[in-house]
Amino acid sequence: MVAIIDYGAGNLRSVEKALRYLGTEALITGDPQEILAADHVILPGVGAFGDAMEHLRSCGLVEVIRQVTAQGTPFLGICLGLQLLFEKSQESPGVEGLGILQGEILRIPEGEGRKIPHMGWNSLAFDHPGRLFAGIPKGTEVYFVHSYYLKAADPGIVTACAKYGVTIHASVEQGNVFACQFHPEKSSRWGLKILENFIHVEKTVPDSGRIEGEDARC
Repeated sequence: MVAIIDYGAGNLRSVEKALRYLGTEALITGDPQEILAADHVILPGVGAFGDAMEHLRSCGLVEVIRQVTAQGTPFLGICLGLQLLFEKSQESPGVEGLGILQGEILRIPEGEGRKIPHMGWNSLAFDHPGRLFAGIPKGTEVYFVHSYYLKAADPGIVTACAKYGVTIHASVEQGNVFACQFHPEKSSRWGLKILENFIHVEKTVPDSGRIEGEDARC
């Protein structure tokens, strides 16, 4: 079963619909016990970084997410869900993120006719292709909607990039933790393939409670 975390903010139904199309049991839930018991967990997200972190805290889900990732359960952050996995964002100065991964969330610079937010289809480049992209052709286009982007501290965790004035770290993988800045559930055939690849990732056995690869209900 895939738990889709419900914290009062996020495009939940489209993710659920995509998973059900793939024949996967999916549950939208804010119940910590259901999230901890799931085979896979997805953190969607839309809106502002600070508001989303406030919702997660008020729902008692910050430590639940940290526990899920530490116990080796395959975990996928989508769009804002990717950004929340990191320590902080220029969008909400002074607000602490989940801090599970390291890197900066920066505003996409304006100029050269670029519209902000970055909205629409953009192609992916794979420098270090990860498990999410097995069988995905180079140059595949996926759907983005965002004004802020990730610059990961460790380029080795970056599995896909996109260009929009700057190099966007569009997807990362570290142990059992995966994340996409784009929306796989809105990215047609190849987006569904990415979700299918995720649900076939098996749980890892954590090393002393740490994520492999690392040196309250509403």
